[in-house]
Amino acid sequence: MKRLLTLAIMLVISGIQSIAKDYIEVPANVKLPAKYTQQYIDSISDEYKEISNEQLFHVALDMLKDTSGEFSRKALLGYNITQKPVKVMFKDLSEINEAYSSFDAVGWKKRGRLYVYINPKHEYAPPGALAALLAHEALHQDEYNSLSEETYAWTMEAIVWNEILKRYPESNNLESALVTRENILKQLLEKGNHTNKYIKKTVYANDGYKNLPLTSPGFNNQ
Repeated sequence: MKRLLTLAIMLVISGIQSIAKDYIEVPANVKLPAKYTQQYIDSISDEYKEISNEQLFHVALDMLKDTSGEFSRKALLGYNITQKPVKVMFKDLSEINEAYSSFDAVGWKKRGRLYVYINPKHEYAPPGALAALLAHEALHQDEYNSLSEETYAWTMEAIVWNEILKRYPESNNLESALVTRENILKQLLEKGNHTNKYIKKTVYANDGYKNLPLTSPGFNNQ
């Protein structure tokens, strides 16, 4: 009887370990705000497990709560045109198209599902910077894109980053390439007195967008 009880306990422990391994924990060298203890991260991971199995993204999504990126957070959870959670992951973008190799992220639609692929060079970026990037990418929900849509998305990214820094100033890790991107957008936002004036000029001058139409469904020229 004691042997059977011991075996049962071992099976329970094994099951718990198996559940724990379903998630990839935040890399040890990524600095997190104090509230994000492992216990807290584990408590929020069930909400985001359909989006990603990486807890770094779970933290980033949680940081979007009560910010201007709340719409994007809900879109990633499934409140989008597909009515399915968006899959978020790190991926070598050159595997999609060699032209994307230097991009920070790419939004993709495949077989009726939305994906956000993020360049692996950002695997150790602060989750706050990833949150701002996701706020941008979640706005791309179909196969159509435009200069107006990109202007809106880049402006949203800048606004969210600005809000993240006020709440979690430790996110401003200047060694991160993604933080460098976010700070440039923040400067453009502030230069334009918190309008899209200079972000719009930057988008329109971007060679990667030179073939985009002016508008797309849901995004008019503003």
